[in-house]
Amino acid sequence: MSDNDNDSVDRTIIYHQGDNVNDNLQIHHDDFTIRIQNKMQYSGAVLIFMGIIVLTMKASVIEVLLVLLVTGIHSNKETAKKVKRPKLAVPQINCDVKAGKIINPEFMVKCPTGCQDPKYHVYGTGVYASYSSVCGAAVHSGVLDNSGGKILVRKVAGQSGYKGSYSNGVQSLSLPRWRESFIILESKSQKGVTYPSTLTYSSSKTAAAKAGETTRAYEKPSIPGTTTQPVTLTQALAIPVAETTHRATSKPFAAASATSSLRPQPAGHRSQEMEEMDEWKSGPVLLDSGFVPKEELSTQSSEPVSQGDPNCKIDLSFLIDGSSSIGKRRFQIQKQFLVDVVQALEVGPAGPLVGVVQYGDNPATQFNLKTHMNSQDLKTAIEKITQRGGLSNVGRAISFVTKNFFSKANGNRGGAPNVAVVMVDGWPTDKVEEASRVARESGINVFFITIEGAAEREKQHVVEPSFASKAVCRTNGFYSFNVQSWLSLHKTVQPLVKRVCDTDRLACSKTCLNSADIGFVIDGSSSVGTSNFRTVLQFVANLSKEFEISDTDTRIGAVQYTYEQRLEFGFDKYNSKPDILSAIRRVGYWSGGTSTGAAIQYALEQLFKKSKPNKRKVMILITDGRSYDDVRIPAMAAYQKGVITYAVGIAWAAQDELEVIATHPAKDHSFFVDEFDNLYKVVPRIIQNICTEFNSQPRN
Repeated sequence: MSDNDNDSVDRTIIYHQGDNVNDNLQIHHDDFTIRIQNKMQYSGAVLIFMGIIVLTMKASVIEVLLVLLVTGIHSNKETAKKVKRPKLAVPQINCDVKAGKIINPEFMVKCPTGCQDPKYHVYGTGVYASYSSVCGAAVHSGVLDNSGGKILVRKVAGQSGYKGSYSNGVQSLSLPRWRESFIILESKSQKGVTYPSTLTYSSSKTAAAKAGETTRAYEKPSIPGTTTQPVTLTQALAIPVAETTHRATSKPFAAASATSSLRPQPAGHRSQEMEEMDEWKSGPVLLDSGFVPKEELSTQSSEPVSQGDPNCKIDLSFLIDGSSSIGKRRFQIQKQFLVDVVQALEVGPAGPLVGVVQYGDNPATQFNLKTHMNSQDLKTAIEKITQRGGLSNVGRAISFVTKNFFSKANGNRGGAPNVAVVMVDGWPTDKVEEASRVARESGINVFFITIEGAAEREKQHVVEPSFASKAVCRTNGFYSFNVQSWLSLHKTVQPLVKRVCDTDRLACSKTCLNSADIGFVIDGSSSVGTSNFRTVLQFVANLSKEFEISDTDTRIGAVQYTYEQRLEFGFDKYNSKPDILSAIRRVGYWSGGTSTGAAIQYALEQLFKKSKPNKRKVMILITDGRSYDDVRIPAMAAYQKGVITYAVGIAWAAQDELEVIATHPAKDHSFFVDEFDNLYKVVPRIIQNICTEFNSQPRN
C-alpha cells in the first residue's frame, strides 16, 4: 500500500466473537490482517488497544509502544489494589521489661493487662529513664490503661533529674541521672515508617526466649503421665524429682541433748507432695525478666544508679537455714527465694539494705548490711553461698544477730528499722523464746517463715511446739508465714516484701528507750539547798543518758516547782542528747515552798499536753518533803490521761505520799533514798522498771 492511496483506503474492521474462549478476533485492513487469539474473554484494555491501532495507523511504531506501556502500568495498578497489605506484627512484652533491655531506637510493642504495679519501677514523668518498665511508663503517662494494648516507644537522650509523680495509678520515682531515656506515644504508626516485628535485646537472648522468662524463677517438675516443662533453674532443678518429694535427712537427734529433736517422715508424705506438684503453678518472674545487666547500670556520672526505695528504708537480716536436714535442693530453693526478695525490694543506700546470716550448729555472717548496695550484687553474692550443715539452732542464730549483726560497723544506720527474717525448715532444734525476747527488746522486728512445719503427730519431737508465736515481734499473724511446701515458697515473696516495707506497722522498732516522752518534775524548795539541787540535776542527767534522744525517739522535758511552777524546757525544745544534758546543767535553783499537787497539775497542762500520741508518757517526780497541798486528785488526773508516774523521795519525803503519787503498783513506781548522794543508786532500778513495764505489754 502506497502513501498516495492512504486517504482512499477502505478501512474495515471485522470483529468476530464466538461463544467460547478459543474464538478469534480479526481486524482487516485491506492488505493486512491482525488476528488475536485469546484463551479467555477479552478485557477492556485489549479493546482500547484495538481502537488505538485503527485511529493511529499513520503513527510511528514508537508512539504505539508508548501507549502500550501506559496501558500496562494502569493495568498493574488495578491489580495491586486487589492485593491486601500484610498486617504489622507487633511483638508482645511482659509488664516488667525495661526499655534499656531493648536496643531498637523506635519500636511498637503490645503490653499485657495488669501493668499498673510492675515489679520494676518507673523513673521520671513524661520522659522516662531507660531503667524503667516500658509498660509501667505507658500506664503512668496515660497512653495506655491497665487493660493493656499497643504503644509506640521512641528512645531519646539521657538527662539529669527525672522527677517522680503519681499518675493513673502508678507512682513514678525520681532519679538523679540516667544515660538514656524514652518517651511513650500512641500506637498510630507514622506513614512510611516500618517498625520491627522482632525486638533486639541487649543480651544474647532472643525475643522468644524473653517471652519464656515469664516463668523462669521456678518450673514445674516432670511428673509421670504429664507433659514435661523446661527447667532453667540451675543446680536446684538438676537434682532428680524424687529428691523434691522427701526431706534429705530428718532433723538430727542427740540422745544426750535436751535441745535437739528428731523429725520422722510420716507415711504418705511423698505422695502428698507429689499431689502438690500436680497442682503447682509457675512462680513470679523475679530472676531475670527485663533486668538490665550490670554493664547497662553504668551512668555517665559518679552518682549511684538508684538510691533505693525511700519508702522501704529498713536494715534487713535474713537468717537462712543451712542445717543438714534441709537438703541441697531445698537449700537452693531457699537461695532463689532470697534472690527474688532482694530484686523486689529495690536495694540502695536510701532504701533497704540486706545482709545474710546462715545458721546450722553455729551461725555465721555471709555478708553484712554494707557489703552489697544494690540488688544485682546481692543476687551474685547469694548464689555463691554454700550450705553449712549441722543442726537447726535458730535460738543461737537470733542471739548472734542481736549481739553482732545490727551494729554501726556492720552498716546499721540507726534511723532505719531493724528487721530479721528467720527461715526455718520444719522446726528449730533449740529454744528460741528467750533469745527472741531479747531481740524484741533491742528493737528488732522478728519475722518467721516456717516451711513444712510440724504436723500434730510430729510436735512431740519439737522443743517448743509454739516456737514461732514465742519468737515473732507480735502474735497477730503479721509477722508469721506458714508455708506448706517448699514448692510454694515463691508465693510468699510479695506478701513478705509488702510487710517488711510497711514501717508504720513494725511495732518492735519501738523500745523502752526510744519511744517515750519523759517529763521530770523537780522540787526546787528551800529545804533542798543549792548543793543538793546540783545533785538532783546530775540524777536527772544520768537518767536521760540512758535513752535514745531525738525528735522521733525519746524526748525530754522538765518542770521545776516550789509554791509556783516553771517550765524549764518542753519536749520539742531539744532533740539531741548533748543539747538535753546542757539544758539540764543550766537549770537554776529557785527556792521556796513545796506544792507538789499543783506541780503535777501544771506538768499535765504545760508539758504532757504537747506529748505525741504515739509516745508513752512518763513523769518522774523528785521531792525531798511532804507537799503543802493535796496530791491525790492531780495523781488521779495523771493516771486518767495515761501518764505513768514514778515518784522518787529523798530524806524528809513522806513515803505514803509517794505511793499515792506513783502509778499502781506502787512498789514498782516509787523509790526512796535517805540522802541526796544516794540518788545514783536508783537509776538502774528505774530504767529496768520502765523497760520491764514496756516489754510486758500484750504482743497482739
